[in-house]
This record gives sequence, C-alpha cells and structure tokens, in this order.
Amino acid sequence: QVQLVESGGGMVQPGGSLRLSCVASGGGTNIGVMGWLRQLPGEQRERVASITRGDNRAYADFVDGRFTISRDFAKNILYLEMNRLDIGDTAVYTCAAGDTDYGPYRYWGRGTQVTVSS
Repeated sequence: QVQLVESGGGMVQPGGSLRLSCVASGGGTNIGVMGWLRQLPGEQRERVASITRGDNRAYADFVDGRFTISRDFAKNILYLEMNRLDIGDTAVYTCAAGDTDYGPYRYWGRGTQVTVSS
C-alpha cells in the first residue's frame, strides 16, 4: 500500500514562491504516474500537474509556466516548485499516485494548505 505525505505548504505573499514535497512510501518501484491536484475554497478539485515514470510532464493551462513538477525516482519524492503565486492559487494541494503511467490515481495524500495573501 502506497502512502503519500505532503509538506511545504504555508502562507506567502503574491509574487512569492513555495516548493511542495510529497514523500511516497510502501510502493517501491511500482509507483506509476504521480501528480498534484488542488482544491480552491468552494470549488471542485482540479489537476495541477503530473509526471510519469518516463518523465513525461503535463500541466494545467492555468499554470502558465509558473510551476514545475519534478520527481526524485530514487527517493520516491515528488516536488512542485511554484513561482509567481497569486491569490487565486490559494488552495489545498494534494499529492496523488497511480500504479501505472496511465492512471488512475489510486493513492492520495492528506493535502497541504497554500495561502497566498498580502
């Protein structure tokens, strides 16, 4: 059973940066696609970015070059580097993983709060 634990959330001013981390345990080399999703207040959860074992990366349109997803395959750690944050990025960010590169996501972290405020 894969367990995911996020860290790195917090409060930042508009224009600032944060780096989220997600440590995966229990899956070894069997973890496929990994990704970040977020849920804005009062909204449904939405995809932010994903990365496969083959290092193929995909981003939501709203990322617009501001975020970078990366993955340490040896340590099973997923990252999300977020730059030029704005108030609209305030959300709970959740890490997810699947058994294959094609999904679906089967494993979920508890999420980490990101608040962008002046």
